[in-house]
Amino acid sequence: MTDANIALILDALAAVRMPAQPGEYDIHAQVASALGAAGLDFEHEYKLGPRCRIDFRVGRVGIEVKKGRPAATALTQQLRRYLESDDLDAAVVVVQRALPLPGRILGKPVRIVSLNRLWGVALP
Repeated sequence: MTDANIALILDALAAVRMPAQPGEYDIHAQVASALGAAGLDFEHEYKLGPRCRIDFRVGRVGIEVKKGRPAATALTQQLRRYLESDDLDAAVVVVQRALPLPGRILGKPVRIVSLNRLWGVALP
């Protein structure tokens, strides 16, 4: 069921259109709006453990939002901490600019949504 949930999340996030210079919480608001519009139940700022909180959780999929282009090594380590949790079976990372991340961490799928790839002309 996780693969189906990931597909639903990716479809919902494909509708996100951000201005060129959003703040991180502007991105959070757009992600929440897109998930809600797609009818997906989500939790914002979901606590996975002490000092470990992921931006969103949809079912057993965590969503982490990053402004700009974060360092791949640091983000991979952060995702590893999140995916150690029994509460998550997968992660989706929403970033402004694409970056290389492993497709799996701890055997769990990791997908990337690059907002700059979604900045093309939005047609009704």
